[in-house]
Amino acid sequence: MSTVRLLGGISLLWALSAHADIIQYQGLDGRRYFANTVPATSTVQPLPTLRQGTRLTRASARENQQARVMSLVYPLAQQYDIDADLVRAIIAVESNFDAWAVSVAGAQGLMQLMPETATRYQVRQAFDPRANIEGGIRYLKDLWQRFGGDVPRVLAAYNAGEGAVERFGGIPPYPETRRYVDRVLALYGVATPSSKIYRYQTVRGSILFTDIPR
Repeated sequence: MSTVRLLGGISLLWALSAHADIIQYQGLDGRRYFANTVPATSTVQPLPTLRQGTRLTRASARENQQARVMSLVYPLAQQYDIDADLVRAIIAVESNFDAWAVSVAGAQGLMQLMPETATRYQVRQAFDPRANIEGGIRYLKDLWQRFGGDVPRVLAAYNAGEGAVERFGGIPPYPETRRYVDRVLALYGVATPSSKIYRYQTVRGSILFTDIPR
């Protein structure tokens, strides 16, 4: 039986989406357990609020996971005066609500903090959901103040660094950063200002349209 145990007050190890069907149990030790099969031992019993055999679908497990993340986001966003919906959009794009996500560049956790950023904001456990979110929100707040609340620039700085935004006087001409800003703004419900479109012909003869000049 594959089981995930809740420890240290963290509601879940944020890995429910890896299982198609999850059954929730409470052990005789008082801890809560999640398993993909009904345990044959008597060391665990179904939680009173769930009927034995009640299963969480993949979709409901994902919704459950997002709700747990947002239960941490709301009070922290309020504390630092940052829009929780913007934080939600950033988390969705950065990690898809996976607290154990690690990028190829080494960014970690829900808000994909680079190790130097985690150190800067005293985040000692980058995979701890609350610590990671608070560190990310504090960084976001500093960027917000630095760029006067200009959301596209704030997001570009979160992705590419504040130095790059200042060096280019706006969103850097990096395809990854531009895609990132567009994706976050789309989830946040804000459209990017229309920009000039360039038309190119590739070496294979295809026509390419892009907002990035060559």
